[in-house]
Amino acid sequence: MAERLAGRRVMVLATDGYEDSELTQPVKALRDEGATVEVVAPHSGAIQGKKGTETGVDHTVEEVQERDYDALVLPGGVANPDRLRMDRGAVALTRAFFDARKPVAAICHGPWMLVEADVLRGRRVTSWPSLRTDLRNAGAEWVDEEVVVDQGLVTSRKPDDLPAFCAKAIEEIGEGRHQGGRAAQ
Repeated sequence: MAERLAGRRVMVLATDGYEDSELTQPVKALRDEGATVEVVAPHSGAIQGKKGTETGVDHTVEEVQERDYDALVLPGGVANPDRLRMDRGAVALTRAFFDARKPVAAICHGPWMLVEADVLRGRRVTSWPSLRTDLRNAGAEWVDEEVVVDQGLVTSRKPDDLPAFCAKAIEEIGEGRHQGGRAAQ
């Protein structure tokens, strides 16, 4: 089978406390399709998932720019996005992907980063149910669905949604920039 994402570079933006499967499964799925996947975090070394999975950090937030990548993945886990959204560089990096109309995939609590980056006005999204009010207050239309795609933004609710999330992320990354879509508001 041809690798649909050969030549594509994907950033996974995460830090300690990520939901293990929400980082490891998308990374595997994207690599299986030929993408180069790099983990970016606020600090160097390694990050640890909430269930103990340790993942090496390829680059720190300060070492990279959106232009170096074709897409962004934001895993969940409560602590991970809560810590990331306090990092100005990580928030700016997230917003830059929207400004460039590049595909972004966020699962579970990952959409908290989208609230902080102020990129949700007028978008249809899903997430872990407890984020519903935060996402609506940020201007999004929140729905309770397995996976939602809106102009290159892929969102899902929980680890059970990972097969659909990964499939849609691969599809959107394969399509590339969404020239006709809305840039961040």
